[in-house]
Amino acid sequence: MPKTVDYCYTLVSPWTYLGDRLFNQIAAKAGAKINHRPVNLGRVFAETGGLPLAKRSDERRALRMQELRRWRDYRGIKLNLEPKHFPVSDKLAAGIVLAAIATGKPVSDLAFGYFRAVWAEERDISDPDTAVGIATGAGFDGKALIEISRAPETETKWEADTDKAIGQGVMGAPFFIIGEEKFWGQDRLEFVERELAKTK
Repeated sequence: MPKTVDYCYTLVSPWTYLGDRLFNQIAAKAGAKINHRPVNLGRVFAETGGLPLAKRSDERRALRMQELRRWRDYRGIKLNLEPKHFPVSDKLAAGIVLAAIATGKPVSDLAFGYFRAVWAEERDISDPDTAVGIATGAGFDGKALIEISRAPETETKWEADTDKAIGQGVMGAPFFIIGEEKFWGQDRLEFVERELAKTK
């Protein structure tokens, strides 16, 4: 059986955006299945001692900017350090991704479309028309998905997945779980790759 990676993230995480394409390549090379799990990161932080960006010290925010710049250049990925639409709610986009997952079709390009929209395209993913357009561009029926995303059951699923993530020790995004092994951050992808390469 192929290994499965539980991939926990928020759709407005710059770190998830920076590592997403590489992670997908690593998983594909290993023949691993990716279990996409968008979560409510605000609740994750509240439960695990993390702080939203606005509440962090000046020193931490300054270092974050340096690190974003370093990793942007290292990965060779377009990234606006201070995008127009950040911070922004990803609740709508997360609901659309959850609705897309239920169709059984791969959602990697859809999720990446939302990451890229925030961090490279100056688009507001909380705007319904924008969210629908991204889903349609990724090969889904965006209008159908947004209707499903607005159903109470979708929000219940999002919060239940967040509860599960907190119970598994998820503390931030991106977070990768492979069996009993946990990896936090796109800078841990080398270790994710090594874990997936181990003999089953």
